[in-house]
Amino acid sequence: MADTPTLENLPKVDADLKSELEKFKPELMKKASTQEKNPLPSAEDVAAEKTQQALLKGVEGFDTNNLKPTETQEKVVLPDNEVIQTEKVQQNLLEGIESFDSKKLKHTETQEKNPLPTKEVIDQEKSV
Repeated sequence: MADTPTLENLPKVDADLKSELEKFKPELMKKASTQEKNPLPSAEDVAAEKTQQALLKGVEGFDTNNLKPTETQEKVVLPDNEVIQTEKVQQNLLEGIESFDSKKLKHTETQEKNPLPTKEVIDQEKSV
């Protein structure tokens, strides 16, 4: 009991607040349902995290001295004649488009062969 403060050392409480605290009745409080906002992880979550940590530890602790030296062999595959011919055709077509001179074109006037119907024709068709 040496840790309990004496009456003189206790903080002073205002008389109004003290009377309100004495009149307080917990029965008058509203019932409230509590919701768990930070649930604990499920067993599947814990197991997934353990496997991930074990995998990371395995990668971090891997000894590269156990690896065997290897030499990479690169195989060069040449295109066949058909591929070469298609590329030449495409390249010639692109060159023709790029070097095309639009000044050689003749001036033409566009004639509308399928004109839109007038408002009178539309009204006449609606009435029929």
